Amino acid sequence: MKVLFAAAEVFPFVKVGGLADVAYALPKELVKQGVDIRVVLPFHTKIAEELKAEMEDLTQFTIDVGWRKQFCGVKTLMRDGVRFYFIDNLYYFDRPNVYGDYDDAERYAFFSMAVCEMMEKIDFIPDWLHVNDWHTGIIPLLLADKYDWIEAYRGIRTVLTIHNLQFQGIYSPQVLEELLGIGWQTWHEDGIKYYDNVNFMKGAIQFADRITTVSPTYAKEIQTPLYGERLDGLLRANAWKLSGILNGIDQELNDPISDPLIPNHFTKADLSGKAANKATMQKRLGLPVRADVPLIIMVSRLTHQKGCHLLEASLDELLQKDIQVAVLGKGEQSFEDSYRFFAHVYPEKMSANIDFDIGFAQQLYAAGDILLMPSWFEPCGISQLIAMRYGTLPVVHETGGLKDTVTPFNQYTNEGTGFSFNKYEASVFRNILSMAIDVYQEEPAVWQQIVGQAMDKDYSWEASAKKYKGIYEEY
Repeated sequence: MKVLFAAAEVFPFVKVGGLADVAYALPKELVKQGVDIRVVLPFHTKIAEELKAEMEDLTQFTIDVGWRKQFCGVKTLMRDGVRFYFIDNLYYFDRPNVYGDYDDAERYAFFSMAVCEMMEKIDFIPDWLHVNDWHTGIIPLLLADKYDWIEAYRGIRTVLTIHNLQFQGIYSPQVLEELLGIGWQTWHEDGIKYYDNVNFMKGAIQFADRITTVSPTYAKEIQTPLYGERLDGLLRANAWKLSGILNGIDQELNDPISDPLIPNHFTKADLSGKAANKATMQKRLGLPVRADVPLIIMVSRLTHQKGCHLLEASLDELLQKDIQVAVLGKGEQSFEDSYRFFAHVYPEKMSANIDFDIGFAQQLYAAGDILLMPSWFEPCGISQLIAMRYGTLPVVHETGGLKDTVTPFNQYTNEGTGFSFNKYEASVFRNILSMAIDVYQEEPAVWQQIVGQAMDKDYSWEASAKKYKGIYEEY
């Protein structure tokens, strides 16, 4: 079984969000299960120099981007049993940003065509081409239209994984001719037409042989008007090929016993290392070193989607309690300013770290008592999985992968791995968080039981990878 996995970002080369983690950990597990899966991504020049030094040049050719001929180099390296390919073009990928530039349509049109044309040139024709989100979502259409004359490509099946339906790649229909070099034959309601524009995600949903999302609940949610981002009707029509497969985490990288990024290691049986991590983190944050105070953390993009407004509306009341709050992340200016303000007003109770650093994030997971993830929607979520692995209990909104992975605490049986709320209001969020704080402060034995239950959960990629393998083996 041969699979080519195409993504705009892949850890450890470049990471913006959860897609990067999936694009690394899933192929790594599938290789262990006997799949010849290879990964292709852009050669972002922000990749660390030590990783670039491991790469070798494989081939080069030109790509027609409309009337322009653009250079395309292919670099490669092996890592953890997976062969990685990098599409090299300085004009498109020598940028500080992976996404968000004015010419993203052109950048990822080029990348998608390069992926298609690369396969013959490196002599790797896969059985399945696995695309991820809108950035590579045009590939199924290209295989069906632009490259259908290539005999070797006619047996390739495609699977689309939707990591976040909110981002769809909506552009003027001129991109069909001016960038992709194809006609208007696919610009219709059953094709890529989206009102008066083209929609790369819509094209992927229409033309892919199979569709997956990153949790079973999210697969249901996106078929409703509330979460469907105006594609819910299309997804209901294609429900026969849609399934939700829960993301996992790389448990070798995220292991409190051996993680090189945290100062003190620990196990479920011996949490003394976690207590030491908490004290170290409190010193780093400039907070009083106290074991009896719950350290509440949020590691997140600071946006409305992540529920930052619920925390913002609750902080004045919450910070009257004997607690500590540490925020790590960047995002909307209003939230950055607001969290800085609360940290200024409550310097012994709150720390606002408007930045993002993977090592700092890992240390927070290993030091915290409670993780906040009050997301409005969350296709899967990685933070809550890492937090539970490190004995930090999540407080989450019951949506998407958060609902699928966090078992709410039952105060009568003490079952559960975290705390959750259903009604999306600041007062409800505040009440559930207050419950978690009360359990921590008043029922330490119960708290330790919940921590043990959370750390016992297995969210490795093994089971989920078997489900992806099952899709690949269908044909």
